[in-house]
Amino acid sequence: MDGSSPPEEVSDEASLSVSVPPLPEAPVYWFAGTTWGADGDQLERFMREGTWENGYEDQFTDKVKQMRPGERIAAKSTFVRRYELPFDNHDQPVSVMRIKATGTIVANPGDGQHVRVAWDPVTKPREWYFWSFRNTLSGLKPSDDYRQKLIAFTFRNAPQDYNYWLNEPYWVKRYRPAEAEATVGIDLPQGPENVEEQPLEVQPPDYTTASIVAEGCFLAEAELDGMLERLRAKKNLVLQGPPGTGKTWLAKRLAAALIGRSPASAASRLAVVQFHPSLSYEDFVRGWRPSTDGRLTLADGVFLEAVREAQGDPNTPFVVVIEEINRGNPAQIFGELLTLLEHDKRHEDEAIALAYPDPRDKTKRTYLPENLYVIGTMNVADRSLALVDLALRRRFAFVGLRPQFNDAWRAWCVAQGKLGTADLAAIAARMGALNDAVAGALGEQFRIGHSYLTPARDRPVTDGRRWFAEVIETEIGPLLDEYFFDAPETAKSLRLQALAGW
Repeated sequence: MDGSSPPEEVSDEASLSVSVPPLPEAPVYWFAGTTWGADGDQLERFMREGTWENGYEDQFTDKVKQMRPGERIAAKSTFVRRYELPFDNHDQPVSVMRIKATGTIVANPGDGQHVRVAWDPVTKPREWYFWSFRNTLSGLKPSDDYRQKLIAFTFRNAPQDYNYWLNEPYWVKRYRPAEAEATVGIDLPQGPENVEEQPLEVQPPDYTTASIVAEGCFLAEAELDGMLERLRAKKNLVLQGPPGTGKTWLAKRLAAALIGRSPASAASRLAVVQFHPSLSYEDFVRGWRPSTDGRLTLADGVFLEAVREAQGDPNTPFVVVIEEINRGNPAQIFGELLTLLEHDKRHEDEAIALAYPDPRDKTKRTYLPENLYVIGTMNVADRSLALVDLALRRRFAFVGLRPQFNDAWRAWCVAQGKLGTADLAAIAARMGALNDAVAGALGEQFRIGHSYLTPARDRPVTDGRRWFAEVIETEIGPLLDEYFFDAPETAKSLRLQALAGW
């Protein structure tokens, strides 16, 4: 359904003659999709029956229950367009939200599936650019400039000021000539016939947990799906485990799967930072920094920049990956934003003032949007790391990773490293015995991960035994020395046992 023409006028007077309750305080303005699956566009039926329905049984039900009589609703479709735009986009694709109809909610039975709507008379669809909503159902309060402008455009017939959006920092990067010239676009033929409309609501992701498995993850796809679901629900996830279990590797790929794009394509929506003892709130959130003219200027850190970008494009997830999240002091680094990390505080009603106010608007408050996610990694074997306080633990879901010398690891080593099955069986047995001894002496968190003994893609190992011995001597041996720093003979004995008889 391309929404190029409005539905026909309907004659069901009952759906339009329902009395509309008075508008409640703090109203929410709803933007609702009307197309899903193979059923096509449902707008004509909705207008005829005086309703809007949720096309999913397992999504958006909580939001539907929040829709109140008297609040306004707009039927929309969302897509991208590259040509035939009313402004100069320098050949870059632009997100478009077509407003197909508006109405007022008159009743909500509370089933999470539908509301009664008094639809306004049909008018010609109008198109809104830049800041749009991919989700089937989104609710907005007029709490900032972005929302106020969209609400006025949709429900009060106000024009869209394209220059305002083209001068906003997020879109400056995309559409100003200097940046646009440096960006490699898709080579599409010019001309009005190439509008390239793609409904975002039905676009399948091109990177999934199956893609992670194909890239060399030795966990089952179902287990990865579970991690992704916890991330979606909690908004914040920590991957914890012994060294060599692929925590950072997996964190970046889970972020890519959440975004639905390959790691390379998802890079623009992914920020990676490593915590360390010297990292501060001023580095991570906002603080004073020297400028080129020798003065101090108030600058946003990597986290606040990610917050702003996520707020600017609510269609797609933005992910901040924090390596070694407990190597710094998370409570001090996050500051007051630690409170807002909670999944149920991800909306503008929870906005708070920062320690360093925005110099452009000192009354402005900050909130964390729903489409901002945080993935941390934690090496639980490092004695130098501080314990994670309960405040941080309550805001994150924690997933433990373990060494995976399993069948998936063996298949990868055969395909990519050209290792023999006999050598791999011996390596797995020796590492199993070594890890059991280490765990018995120090604890499960000190096991040694499979990354140490996983060959890189398309890097054949010519001599499996020699390769194993080199890894033991140069990588795993020094790690054992660190583990048993007060018992060097134990470290030496374990190293010799791993190599004995081979």
